[in-house]
Amino acid sequence: MEKRCYTMEECLRHARLIDVVFSWTLDDILNENLFNYQVPKIPKKFYSINHYMNSFFPALIEETHCDLYSSLLSVPQASFCEIRTMETSKEFDPPYDLFYKISLKNVTDEVYGVGKYEPEAGDLIAFTNIRPKSPDDLSRVKRYCHMAYVCGSKDEFTDEISILLSMEMHNNFDLRSNEAQKLYAVYLVNMITNVRIWKSLNSEMEGSSLNIIKKVLQPYSRMEQNCDTCLSGMNFGQSYSGVKSLIEVQNLNKSQEDAVASCLHMNKCHHNDPIKIIWGPPGTGKTTTVASMLFCLLKLRIRTVTCAPTNTAVLAVASRLHNIAKDSLEHGAYGLGDIVLFGNSKRMKIDSYKGLNEVFLDNRVDELLCCFSPLTGWKNSLESMIKLLKDPEEQYALYKNRVNAEVMPFEEFVSENYSHVKGSYFSYKKQCKYHCPVTMEEFVKKKYSYIVEQYDIYKDDEKLSVGMSMEHFLRQRFCLCGKKLKSFMTTLYTHLPTCLLPINEVAKIFRVLELLESLEVSMNQSKQKQAFHEYCEDRKVIFAWFGWLSLEKELLETLCYLSETIKLPRLTTKYGISQFCLKNACILLCTASSSSKLFTEGIKKVEFLVIDEAAQLKECESTIPLQLFGLKRCILIGDEKQLPAMVKSKIADRAEFGRSLFERLVMLGYKKHMLNVQYRMHPSISMFPSKEFYDKQLSDAEIVRENSYNKRFLEGNLFGSYSFINISKGKEQCNHDHSLKNVIEAAAICEIVGRLKKEFVRTKNKVSIGIISPYKAQVHEIQERVKQYMVSDPNFSVNVRSVDGFQGGEEDIIIISTVRSNLSGKVGFLSNGQRANVAITRARHCVWIIGNASTLVNSNSVWRKIVCDAKERKCFHNADDDKKLNQAIEDALFEFELLDDDSASAFNKLSMRDISESNTFSSKPLTLWRR
Repeated sequence: MEKRCYTMEECLRHARLIDVVFSWTLDDILNENLFNYQVPKIPKKFYSINHYMNSFFPALIEETHCDLYSSLLSVPQASFCEIRTMETSKEFDPPYDLFYKISLKNVTDEVYGVGKYEPEAGDLIAFTNIRPKSPDDLSRVKRYCHMAYVCGSKDEFTDEISILLSMEMHNNFDLRSNEAQKLYAVYLVNMITNVRIWKSLNSEMEGSSLNIIKKVLQPYSRMEQNCDTCLSGMNFGQSYSGVKSLIEVQNLNKSQEDAVASCLHMNKCHHNDPIKIIWGPPGTGKTTTVASMLFCLLKLRIRTVTCAPTNTAVLAVASRLHNIAKDSLEHGAYGLGDIVLFGNSKRMKIDSYKGLNEVFLDNRVDELLCCFSPLTGWKNSLESMIKLLKDPEEQYALYKNRVNAEVMPFEEFVSENYSHVKGSYFSYKKQCKYHCPVTMEEFVKKKYSYIVEQYDIYKDDEKLSVGMSMEHFLRQRFCLCGKKLKSFMTTLYTHLPTCLLPINEVAKIFRVLELLESLEVSMNQSKQKQAFHEYCEDRKVIFAWFGWLSLEKELLETLCYLSETIKLPRLTTKYGISQFCLKNACILLCTASSSSKLFTEGIKKVEFLVIDEAAQLKECESTIPLQLFGLKRCILIGDEKQLPAMVKSKIADRAEFGRSLFERLVMLGYKKHMLNVQYRMHPSISMFPSKEFYDKQLSDAEIVRENSYNKRFLEGNLFGSYSFINISKGKEQCNHDHSLKNVIEAAAICEIVGRLKKEFVRTKNKVSIGIISPYKAQVHEIQERVKQYMVSDPNFSVNVRSVDGFQGGEEDIIIISTVRSNLSGKVGFLSNGQRANVAITRARHCVWIIGNASTLVNSNSVWRKIVCDAKERKCFHNADDDKKLNQAIEDALFEFELLDDDSASAFNKLSMRDISESNTFSSKPLTLWRR
């Protein structure tokens, strides 16, 4: 029996995080305080690498426990599927490696959850023999929650999914795979990031280097020395003078230019700390600065990995870098092959970002796979065109002899060109315990669909029309080969790394494209058609239009040159091409967690690591990219004055598990280079954040100080650029999830949004509205009330999210609902200054803060300062001063009293419209009837 972990000390003895999870009983998981007082605070300084790595384990275990606890509470809403079969896999090796294979039942009914969920790698799933309606449904034998960890994706042929079973599930599972009782798999949580962090803390990754991690244990001893030799540029070399020009043309401000220059300076200067911190307050062009820096690193050929906590942040940088690179390229997309963006394509939604397919790894692999194909790719098309130009008469003779020839069978095509596939098929057959369920052709179609596509292309090439004249044949072959060549050449200069495709070869490629274009145009001219017939009659079988334009010889010579100089790697698998792209890229972009994919055998050294939004990345997660092979320099870009990484567990939060490396190094006194010009907020909005959070160092760019930036969206003093709207009659309520809402504030916001919509309909002026609240219940309440205005319209958008969900975003108008309304001044986590900073700084033109001024002033928090500041600046207004807003509040108060009064249960199901329109009551307006 697997030993149960009663204490954190026992948990830490396990080699794998999943073993820790499997050791918990259902009671353990549902015990919110299981590890209370067992998670020590993570220090600010460390005396060894072991001390550093080990400091994160207790909080990681507790956070994993809290994730699982939360998911169990949400089991009634969880996705699930029905299991058809379960049996041991060939890797099954008790007592620890309890690997099984499951297959899912195909369900056609419309029951929620069934058939909707397909387990993915990293998922933690629970088993039950009934459709779960509560956490208790997951415990039918003893007190254990029967769980499994999904190890990989579904098998293409058997539809089986590999899982690792907990010992308790293994001991209580009946192996009657086809006749077993009903069994459901319920999604709990995806653990892949936490598993990667665990491996990183154990230094289990291939080729991991601890060079940079050694530097972050304590304040570095040689912090920010001024090296006159380096700063003067004497140590930069000639290439850096060009980089200075590159920086200057990026249209950066002084602080941005200095930030980029200081980071590039790190590569040559060895006097300073190998870690650089760039401080980017809201709206200061942080993404632009990072992208400009990466572009310079690209030009300097410095291999760099750029990562961030989320896909959204990575995509923002990748998109900006792509735009900068495209604008500077002289030969089409040549040079983009040195940039690789990789990650989960479904979650990234690459198609919504214009142009990113040119640098996204999955797309690049597909393109190069076609190009590298032995029989239908670049080499074949190139040689076919050369033969056609050299001796068209011979090619026509071969055509006549080949017309009735049989096309190579599929299996022979695979065997001759993709030998690894044949071996893979035989290996698969050996794995099958019984008769192999698929033929080789079926095997290839499922696992290597791209080979089937190549075979179809090959067949199309071989299917030649019977009885073509020489003219018809030559035209057809020239057009076909030319079309393929143009496509493959575009693929080569777009997706190949520049180290495999020098600029002189690219120049030749573009000359070929020009020649092909000219020849195709000339083919359709009547004089050339006549010339062709004349030459045919004289039996001088050449392309008359080539000779007439004197281009045939140049085209042939250029193609022969490319055939000799361009040497493509012999790669015919997606994995092989993927590794080829990762190894040869100069700039790689991914999430911090996904950077674990770079720890593979034979990977090239990484010189620079750039972490964007570094203040939002847990320090333990940053240890993944910090161990990249060969890493010498690390640049952290972020703002610790905004929200840190989200931590669910209060216990782990007390241990400062959400603290970033960025924040800790700042605490230790590391110097920050500040981006000090903001381009987002109207000056009246930026005034308070600059004073409260940035020591008045944040200045306004010229663009936000122009009169045109001072936009008014509604009439009235309440709706200026910066406004606190006091609602003293607000009512805070607690919902079933212990989250708070305030229906009075929600009603007021609905009234404001309605008026904005009317104004939009009248003026047709584009406007985007963001509504922010720190509480989930209030977010839901507002969403329900304004959903009529959230219809898809590119010119009028309403976005309602929590503060955490809005970090990194911006809108024309931001409306903040503070929710809290009580006599004691309690505001809970609303008091967090970082949360207030994020909420206020999302706006471009207007911020309207809705709240109970008395409660906020009595809170003795940052919100007291906000209210007092608004009063001093005459930006404080009472909602009662606006008649329509006051009316909406009065109506909401009456609705609240009805719903909150037990004696009025008869009215609970009546909406305000029902009451006002009913003949039972007075036909006068509702507020008059109440009086």
